[in-house]
Amino acid sequence: MRMGRLVTRMLGGGCAVFLCAAATAFVAVAHAQDTYAIGVSGALTGPPASINAPPIEGLRLYVDRLNSLGGINGKRVRLSILDDQAEPSKAAANAKRLLTQDNVILLILSSLSSTYAPVVAEIKRANVPLMFMGAVCPKEVYPPAEPLEFCTTAYAGGYDSRATLAFIKETAKEPVRLGLAAMAIPLSRGEIDYAEEQSKAMGMTPVDKEVIPPPTADYTPFATKLKDADPTWIFSWAPWVTQVKTFEALRRLAWQRDYIAWAHIAAESELARVKDGRLFVIGANSLFKDNLPVHREITEQLKQASSQYPAEQMTEGWIGGMVLEAALKTAGAPADAGKLRAAMETVKVDTRGLRGGPIEWSKDNHFRARQFYRVYRWDEDKSTIVQAKDWVPYDVK
Repeated sequence: MRMGRLVTRMLGGGCAVFLCAAATAFVAVAHAQDTYAIGVSGALTGPPASINAPPIEGLRLYVDRLNSLGGINGKRVRLSILDDQAEPSKAAANAKRLLTQDNVILLILSSLSSTYAPVVAEIKRANVPLMFMGAVCPKEVYPPAEPLEFCTTAYAGGYDSRATLAFIKETAKEPVRLGLAAMAIPLSRGEIDYAEEQSKAMGMTPVDKEVIPPPTADYTPFATKLKDADPTWIFSWAPWVTQVKTFEALRRLAWQRDYIAWAHIAAESELARVKDGRLFVIGANSLFKDNLPVHREITEQLKQASSQYPAEQMTEGWIGGMVLEAALKTAGAPADAGKLRAAMETVKVDTRGLRGGPIEWSKDNHFRARQFYRVYRWDEDKSTIVQAKDWVPYDVK
């Protein structure tokens, strides 16, 4: 109370410029000491919002619940959330504002990979850790990890292709002629290029690769090229819109072979919508169809809050919240960016079945010690989603 009256006296009736500035800084510092300031930039609007906005909403719900229970270490978590529309220039501006004006001790990014480079440049200048959440994990979080970059997201380059190709090889009943589909953004294209080379080493024959621009209105030309190459399997690793629209265009062209896509947050509802038994999705998150206690917990939390997204799209944000809570608890209070970064290097979080194993970070590994994959598909006879392959682990080295 004395602090508030002092500031009021300093500001009341006018003050010298330097006194006003000092008073404002005084309030900002005092506020920062009462909260953990966390910044978030993500594609809340625009074409990629269907993938990147729900994780941010899941994080917000998790943090709201934390704060309602008293926060962490007696302090509330203050989220500052800004929309970057998946545009690199806006993401850079958001990062700069959050780091220099909001003085956040952690920046969280949920956007397309095209925004990564400018955001990373800003966090390096500020020496503040960055957590990718709902945005694909870049190779910089793998061993030996970049000191400031961490990732909770389910999907990650290299390991995803290895798991997918292994599933195709063990499932296929004939020699595999492989079609590949990517979105024309850096990480999607890079992963499909990697899958192309890996498939050759595994005895498969890649027959066509389509790299599809993000603002595509008609997927038929790309699907036609894939169909004409006569693949027995097609693998797509891209934002969901590219994956599913390419698949649907192929079906309209009467291509009836097997197609496997990454299980983005929309996959569960989309499998039920499409109802095609030869559409497989592979991912590192369990689907809500499994009806675990943690799934019911998220659903109940969603009922108590207003959200435009369904519960099954909250997993990425919920896991991000679990990791944030664990790191802040370890960092203690008050915490700065340096303390939090050090705490993040010791994180080990039980995901309670949302993943096949824990999120576990170390000084050299900011991804996880083991990555687990599960495959789902639609069962036309049972009219429900079923597991096509249970958890398979991959050591991260």
